[in-house]
Amino acid sequence: MNVFAINSPTYNPYDLLRVYTYYRTLLGAVLLLMFQGDIARNVLGNDNPDIFFYTSASYTLINFISLIMFWRVKFLPSQKQLFSLLFIDLVAIILLMYSSGGILNGLGYLLLVAVAAGGMLLRGQIAIFFAALASIAVISESTYRYFTSSLDNKAFFSAGSLGALIFIIAIAFQYLTRKIRSSNEEAIAQAQHVAHLQKLAQMIVERMRTGIVVFNKNRGIELLNNSARNLLGLPPEQTSRLTLRDVPALDHKVTQWQQAKKQYSPILKIDNGLSDEVKINFAPLESDENTDTLIFVEDNRAIAQQAQQLKLASLGRLTASIAHEIRNPLGAISHASQLLGESEGLSPHDQRLLEIIDNHCKRVNQIIENVLQLSRRRMAQPQQVQLNTWIEHFMEEYKNSRAEPVDIKVICLEHNIVGQFDPGQLHQVITNLCDNGLRYSKIAGGKASVILEIGVDEKLQRPYINVIDSGPGIALENLKHLFEPFFTTENTGSGLGLFICKELCEANQAFIHYRRTEDGSSCFHIQLAHHERAL
Repeated sequence: MNVFAINSPTYNPYDLLRVYTYYRTLLGAVLLLMFQGDIARNVLGNDNPDIFFYTSASYTLINFISLIMFWRVKFLPSQKQLFSLLFIDLVAIILLMYSSGGILNGLGYLLLVAVAAGGMLLRGQIAIFFAALASIAVISESTYRYFTSSLDNKAFFSAGSLGALIFIIAIAFQYLTRKIRSSNEEAIAQAQHVAHLQKLAQMIVERMRTGIVVFNKNRGIELLNNSARNLLGLPPEQTSRLTLRDVPALDHKVTQWQQAKKQYSPILKIDNGLSDEVKINFAPLESDENTDTLIFVEDNRAIAQQAQQLKLASLGRLTASIAHEIRNPLGAISHASQLLGESEGLSPHDQRLLEIIDNHCKRVNQIIENVLQLSRRRMAQPQQVQLNTWIEHFMEEYKNSRAEPVDIKVICLEHNIVGQFDPGQLHQVITNLCDNGLRYSKIAGGKASVILEIGVDEKLQRPYINVIDSGPGIALENLKHLFEPFFTTENTGSGLGLFICKELCEANQAFIHYRRTEDGSSCFHIQLAHHERAL
C-alpha cells in the first residue's frame, strides 16, 4: 500500500497549505528578527547562538522560496513533497529548541502546529509516522542533552508529555480532517448528482415540443425553452435577459390571468411563422402570489389537429369499410358500361353517356384507392435526411418517371441542409405537390414548370422545402378548406391529395401551408423538424 498516494479526487490541500506556508514564513522571520534585535535573549539562542542564527535564517529563506512558488505558480505538492516540507519544520524546530536550552524553553511546543498541519495535510499512516518522528526527536534531544550537559529530570517529564500531546494532536486532527473530507466528498457527490439531474431536466425541457416559460414577480423571464421561443416568435439569437414586455400579447394575457384568474381566454394570437394561434396555461409554482409562475405554450393548431385526427381516425375506419362495399357495385357498373359500349348501333348521344359513366367510375375508384391507402398508411419512421443530395436524386427520378418532358429547377440556398423526415413519405409529399404544380402551371401558362427551393429559416433555424409553380393560385375563400379531406376545385379531383400531404407532414413533426411568393407565384412551404430537436 502506498501511504503517499492521494486516494480521493476531491482532496485539494492547496488552500490549507498556502495558509500554513504564510505561517511558517512569518514564524521564521519573527524568530530571526527577535534574535537579531536581542529580544528575549535569555530564551532564543542562549545556548548556541550560531546554530540558532543559521537555522532561523535558512528556515526563513526556504519558507520564503516556498511562498514565492505559491504566488507565481499554483504549486500543488504531492504527499511526498508535503512530508518533506513538514520534515524541514521538524528539523528546524528541534535545532532551534536545542540551541535555546532544550525542552524547557517552550519552543518545542511549536511542533504541535506542525503536527496538526501534518494531520490535516498528510493521509493515512504517514501522518502518524510524522507524529512518531516528532516525538522521537523531542525525546532524543532531551536524552542527548542529559548525557552531554546537566539537565533537570523534569525535562524528561516535559519531553514525554509533549510526545504524548503530539500523538493526541495528530490523531485528533486526522480524525477531524477525515470527517470533514468525507462530508466534503459527500457534498461534492450530491452536487454532481444535482448538476446531472439539472442538466438532464434542462435537456428534456429544451427538446419538448410544448413551450415552457417561467417568469418571476417582476415579470422577468427566468426560463424559456426553444419551443416557447419559436411559438412566441422570439429570435433565437436574442440571448439578453428577457421580460414579458418583450412579448406584449403574452404580457397582456398574464395581466388578464392575474386579475381574473380562470376568467380569461387561453388563446393567444401571435405571428410566429408556424401558427397563427397558441394556447397558454398558467401554473404557479407555489401558493404564494410572489412566487414564480410557469406558462405552458402549445401550438393551438396542432391541438386542434390532434382532435381532428381522432375524429378522422374513426371516420377513416368507417370510410374504409364503406369503400370496400362500394367497390363491388362500382365494378359491376363499370363492367356493364364496357359491355354496353361494345353494342352495335349506339347513337353518339348514348356513346357520350357511356363515357360519362366510365369517367365517373374511374374517379370514384381513385377516391376508393386514396381512402384505402390512407387507412392502411404505415407509421412514420423519421430519420436524418441530407436535403441537398436528396432533392437532386428526387428531381432525376421524377423526371425519368414522367412520360412528357417537364421543367423542374432546384435551388439550394445553403450547403449541407439536414432535416428530419421519413424519406419514403417525403418522396410521396413532394411528388404530389410537383404533380399539382406542373398541372396548374401548364393550365395557366402552357408550360409545365416547378421550382424546388430548400433552405434554413433564419428565425426558427429549421430546414424548409418550397414547391413553387406559376399556376393561378388558390382563391382566398378556399384557403381555410385547402387541406380538408375531399375538398377540391376540380370535377376530376378526389380532394385527398393535399390532405394526405398534410397528414404525412404532421406525422413527421413538419408543417405545411400555402402562401404567395413576392412575385405572386403559388408556393407550398414545408417546414421540417430540426434534426437535433425532433422528438
